[in-house]
Amino acid sequence: MIELLDLLIPSINETLYMVFISTVFTVILGLPLGILLVITREDSVLPNSNIYNSLSILINITRSIPFVILMIFIIPFTRLVVGSSIGTNAAIVPLVVAAIPFFARLVEGSILEVNPGVIEAGVSMGASPLEIVLKILIPEAMPSLIHSFTITVISIIGYSAMAGAIGGGGLGDLALRYGYQRFKTDIMIMAVVVIIIIVELIQIFGDTIVKKIKNISTLNHKTYG
Repeated sequence: MIELLDLLIPSINETLYMVFISTVFTVILGLPLGILLVITREDSVLPNSNIYNSLSILINITRSIPFVILMIFIIPFTRLVVGSSIGTNAAIVPLVVAAIPFFARLVEGSILEVNPGVIEAGVSMGASPLEIVLKILIPEAMPSLIHSFTITVISIIGYSAMAGAIGGGGLGDLALRYGYQRFKTDIMIMAVVVIIIIVELIQIFGDTIVKKIKNISTLNHKTYG
């Protein structure tokens, strides 16, 4: 049992580290990308078909590549960024590259759910594109954005487990190297159970935040409606 904990705890820490850093970069880069996809659409506030089509094609191509192949394909880029292709820091690079287009598409879908009438009202009141994004699109789409964020974090956890296949560390590496390759079923099962627990906790947390935001929004509409 002590030996199992000695292996499990560092692996959990590595997984949480990879997921946290990857999520931060994914949000920083993916959120603006998703917003850009929305506002450059033909019927949006800053229509630009060249930008939209270019970004859309690039995102579709990146999302079409299976994560395991993507990890191997961008090894030269990973080495350029972090100086190595093995370890948790190296795994973060393909995690971010894979998660950004995924999150951007979810952001696009979330914002497109906003009632067009609200946007038209903002335009008629003389709001600038930036004001429309910051004061209308993002606040109105916030529950859906949080839901998209939750889905993205869970996907990154799944990607991080696959990163163990190329020495990325974390629970995936533990399950593969110590559980599967050394025929230690208990270690493999425990790693899977911990991953499931982490995913469930994140899903519960995300659902709770979405529910609270919706309740606040409903209360505000009743108060000012």
